[in-house]
Amino acid sequence: MKNLKVLALMQALGVGVYITLIATFFQYASIFSGEDNFFSPILALLLFVLSAAITSSLVLGKAILMYLENEKLEAVKLFGYTLGWLFILTILALFLQIIF
Repeated sequence: MKNLKVLALMQALGVGVYITLIATFFQYASIFSGEDNFFSPILALLLFVLSAAITSSLVLGKAILMYLENEKLEAVKLFGYTLGWLFILTILALFLQIIF
């Protein structure tokens, strides 16, 4: 992979977009349902497991493939860059929370 930093940025942005969509869903979830019932915790846990699978594949998927193809140094770098971009996105979200 020629530019690992750009790929890592794309992966981090994918996670950010997914998190934004899920947060928007939770923001407006009360519109779709009235009272909490038996299925509310089931839905929450299923969404938690699905979210873990999606975000882990976005963060680790390509790095694991690269590692298995004996590109170990590049795989570790990609993982580190992705975590770095996620940290930057987290700081950005924190500042946006403070401002708004």
